[in-house]
Amino acid sequence: MTVSTIKDAAAALRDGSLTSTALTQQILDRAIALNPALGAYVDITREAALEQAGAADAALAAGDDRGPLQGIPLAIKDIIAMKGAATTANSRVLASGWGAGTDAPVVARLRDAGAVFVGKSTTSEFAIGLPDPDKGFLVPHNPWNVEHTPAGSSSGTGVAVAAGLALGGLGTDTGGSVRSPAAVNGHTGLKVTFGRVPKSGVVPLGFSLDSIGPMARSAWDCAALLEVMAGYDPTDPNSAAQPVPAYTELLDGSVDGLRIALPIPYFFDHEQLDPQMHDAVIAAVKQLVGQGAVSTEVELAHAAEAKEANHIILVAEAYAYHRNNLVNRWSDYGIHTRPTLARGAFYTAGDVAQAERFRRQFSRDVATLFESHDVIVTPTAAVPAEPAAGLSPSKRLSSVSYTGHWNLTGLPAVAVPVGFSTSGLPLSMQIVGKPFAEATVLKVADALQRVSDWHLAVPPVEDLSAA
Repeated sequence: MTVSTIKDAAAALRDGSLTSTALTQQILDRAIALNPALGAYVDITREAALEQAGAADAALAAGDDRGPLQGIPLAIKDIIAMKGAATTANSRVLASGWGAGTDAPVVARLRDAGAVFVGKSTTSEFAIGLPDPDKGFLVPHNPWNVEHTPAGSSSGTGVAVAAGLALGGLGTDTGGSVRSPAAVNGHTGLKVTFGRVPKSGVVPLGFSLDSIGPMARSAWDCAALLEVMAGYDPTDPNSAAQPVPAYTELLDGSVDGLRIALPIPYFFDHEQLDPQMHDAVIAAVKQLVGQGAVSTEVELAHAAEAKEANHIILVAEAYAYHRNNLVNRWSDYGIHTRPTLARGAFYTAGDVAQAERFRRQFSRDVATLFESHDVIVTPTAAVPAEPAAGLSPSKRLSSVSYTGHWNLTGLPAVAVPVGFSTSGLPLSMQIVGKPFAEATVLKVADALQRVSDWHLAVPPVEDLSAA
């Protein structure tokens, strides 16, 4: 690849050493060759992408510069409406023509900024089920080892970014679905504050938990995406009327005096946490301390219960959306999706009410922790990418998780690469911030990426094109 980041590509487009048409053609050729083996896209929109690229080149040549996303090839998760491509949620259940002919507000904003859409990226069915090959959709594979999971649910965008089949893209996150793929595929992924990005035009999963986040190789790239994506939209009742900072301009590389909280119980001492993941995160924190940050070990009570509360609310809200179709079209859902959704029927109103009560208390506890700290740092995942053959909904239930806590509280959290395991799989750190403090978490991630290059590693996937 000639460029691997949005920042580098944007510079090359402006100094004349690259055109969007050439870049897009390169990305398309790579995507078409590798997609059968990697399963990143459910639909590659080649002609439309080249048309967008040509328009971006013409606009730049005429002096119409719309910002760093102009002419940049992106992947759009297949639960987000986009003109010129079907939205299927990687399912046989979603109504034919759902969202047809329309752009979700977040897609419209990217289109207006001159971005190029390579296609619709694969997702776990309805952003919740594990892949079911019997339903006819390509199964996504981890580009670092195709026998291992790329995680979900924003699997395709994660694979596309890591393998160079897009320079960035959109994911959604209800319990970790931006950060988990970013973690196991080895790039950066940002879960935004609830309401920071409008989510109308998106197939819902958990109404009070869902968010749309940028996925890209670097923190700077995610910041550039967020500048365009964020902001109030009247079509989303949960959209927040908060000002949108110039995020890229705030990435100055400084973390001097930054106060980092390290919640040791559960997040750093859990028996399921891989020692390599633990050590890589601690080493990254030490790098930040070496740049002037201050870290303190703390305790965040009831972290294990927070994981369960997020799950209860998520499946209850998902069941509310899918209830009628589960009754009438049970077998049309994937073999892993239907029992996961149906679990919501077994939680009582009292269970959900208690989970919501817990949510309020846990959110207060986290807010108290933020009174004396600027960010919370944890591993993004307990282990590197697992073998895909061993995954199941029941294993997911019994596994430790470090991501759903921040959906429960609605806080921003970014996943950043911090190394590789001895088996060559990416390791990842999570940086959590205060409400609407995306600038802070991105600034910390960017500072780390200025003194490391883990986020620039590209998996050796060329041989897969012949597979």
